[in-house]
Amino acid sequence: MPDFFAHTTPSQDRSTWEPLERHLAEVAARAEAHAAAFDSAPWGRVAGLWHDLGKYHPRFQRRLEDPTVSQPHSGAGACLALERDPGLGQPLAAVIAGHHTGLVNWSDPMALKDRLDRARKEEWPDSKSNAPPELLARPLPKPPAWVKDKLACEFWTRMLFSALVDADRLCTEEFTSHDAKTRRSGTGASPAELAPMLEVELTRIEAGLDGAARARDVNRARAEVSRACREAAALPPGFFSLTVPTGGGKTLAAMRFALHHAAAHGLRRAIVVIPFTSIIEQNARAYARVFGAENVLEHHSNLDIERRKREAGEAVADWQDLAAENWDAPIVVTTTVQFFESLFTNHPSRARKLHNIARSAVILDEVQSLPPELLMTILDGLRQLSAHYGCSVVLSTATPPALRKRTGFNFGLEGVREIVPDPVALAARLRRVRYHWPAPDAPPVEWPALADEVSREHAALVVTHRRADARELAQLLEQRVDPARVLHLSALMCPAHRLEVLGEVRRRLHDGEPCLLVSTQLIEAGVDVDFPVVFRALGGLHSVVQAAGRCNREGRHAEGRVVVFHAPSNPPKGVPQLALDTAIGMLREEGQTLDADDPRSQESFFRKLYSGRDLDEKLIQSHRAQFNFATVAEKFKLIEDCFTRPVVVPYDDAMQAVGGLQAAIARGDGGLRNRFRALQPYTISINQNSFDAALKAGALVEVCEGLHHLRHEFAHHYHAKWGLVIGDDIAVMNPESLMVVEDN
Repeated sequence: MPDFFAHTTPSQDRSTWEPLERHLAEVAARAEAHAAAFDSAPWGRVAGLWHDLGKYHPRFQRRLEDPTVSQPHSGAGACLALERDPGLGQPLAAVIAGHHTGLVNWSDPMALKDRLDRARKEEWPDSKSNAPPELLARPLPKPPAWVKDKLACEFWTRMLFSALVDADRLCTEEFTSHDAKTRRSGTGASPAELAPMLEVELTRIEAGLDGAARARDVNRARAEVSRACREAAALPPGFFSLTVPTGGGKTLAAMRFALHHAAAHGLRRAIVVIPFTSIIEQNARAYARVFGAENVLEHHSNLDIERRKREAGEAVADWQDLAAENWDAPIVVTTTVQFFESLFTNHPSRARKLHNIARSAVILDEVQSLPPELLMTILDGLRQLSAHYGCSVVLSTATPPALRKRTGFNFGLEGVREIVPDPVALAARLRRVRYHWPAPDAPPVEWPALADEVSREHAALVVTHRRADARELAQLLEQRVDPARVLHLSALMCPAHRLEVLGEVRRRLHDGEPCLLVSTQLIEAGVDVDFPVVFRALGGLHSVVQAAGRCNREGRHAEGRVVVFHAPSNPPKGVPQLALDTAIGMLREEGQTLDADDPRSQESFFRKLYSGRDLDEKLIQSHRAQFNFATVAEKFKLIEDCFTRPVVVPYDDAMQAVGGLQAAIARGDGGLRNRFRALQPYTISINQNSFDAALKAGALVEVCEGLHHLRHEFAHHYHAKWGLVIGDDIAVMNPESLMVVEDN
């Protein structure tokens, strides 16, 4: 019987315990397979063999029987890596030392250095004396040839970290839960097997198309986009741009490219990255209808667990829940926040998925939404994925954001190939609206005057800068028309509430009923609604075009009408205000001839917007070059949420879900994560000052640490039309800029 063990069972019979030697071998084999995706298999193997060397310490073995005994174990393997080679072994040392607690700052003397100094005294000598000599004698492999500069080495360390963490957790899970492997086993479908399913669906769609002549023109253009995607799939991996006007059929066309491209070049999966939680669910559902829910992983914070169970069944929902931990799925649909913050995290749980991004076809939808202040780091991450990790990246957008390398923009992307041969001509063919621009220096249109104009429409969408504006305008409209005609959307409403309103909007538009919708910008990003008229507060050119994408979307009218107006209030400070100033400058230059639908106009807009801005204002690239993993993770936030607090509002089944969570906490149940996630559709985030005021007023009740709900006596302050209305000081925090809210 072995003398050293990695994990125990509830039984005192040691024959049921896991031998340490077996655990190291199994983790090594799995980490080796993970790292093979980025030409680092030998490094994955060594990381797995050495990651738990500290468990050879006699004191750790006593800890297995007596949990009160304290003995760290992740420093011994790190000490061995540095003993082998102080320079070459440092990435491996960081990976092993952090495989439980996370990657630390290399430049912080109290972080990695202090940890290893203690390990040399407390872990390494006794572990070294007990470990098998052949294990200790293993040499360090040669690193991949491309691990030359600091940023490449930093990114490689992240990927190696992911390979080890996921291997360790999977092996441990299989030992402690004997059905885990079965529960995790999906279909194992490859892109080559999924691509024919999409071809069947596309044939069915084309066969069923009909309608007015204009609609047929739109459908023909969509079919041409789809064919271009199919043809471009044979091109070598790298960067691609899919520049297609809103409503041009990018959702299925981009997936057609991704699957055929992956099949042609041996890529493992398609990852669809969407910035807006308002549309991720509808896209994931569209993919699930084509490929089956068992092949599609939908991963975001607002996921409705109960809805997924109803639609996919318990077994598939269980697989999806486990697959979300490491993205082991043929098709992954996730958020921009989840994707990029995972790339630059230092946390083991979030980093698990990174090795499964390697050798993937990545579709970045609505790529114009990338925040300028993080752009340098984001583009470098994409370059690393393309150059060294076998990824192809599709920049999918209606408004190309000028990300190519050029004079004055040296860190831009090189070799970006257009999938659609002539995006300018395509934009002209798919033109469905006429823009009515205001004079650049015209006075603002006051809300009562705008309400008068909108009230004369049978169906119209109005998009404002701010939530308060949307509510005020909607209330003014209710004074002019039947209030039942007026609908409202803003982040003052929880996600489930917004989805219900959108469902009603679509029903009314489909049935030809009166429908006047006033919304903030959350309506703009890919939400599938089709109004004949859209009124949009003048802002960034990309935002105006996104709003226009909700107008005459299906080409049912000869021409849609987009009325752009100067709002009485300005957009939020920062990027939204700069975008407005940039658009006004372009109006001064081009006036009524400004063609917002022309990709060249959009590229010009983004060049002006980026000009003079610090695209690495948090100095993240400098911290990456110093291997300050913890600092990078802290600073790289697409949505700054440090001053917001989640509050559950009394909508639909929210209070029942709150009660279930409280009861589970009281019983000490496991599986609390799903209960927390079940509350996401009923949760909004309020800023810290507003939270403090609501707490002081007695409006909130603590569910558990970090989560509150609106007290029953204040339930009437959550309005069926306006959402949360507890006074002006209880304002919901939602940075309505180039990014729409999505938390971690």
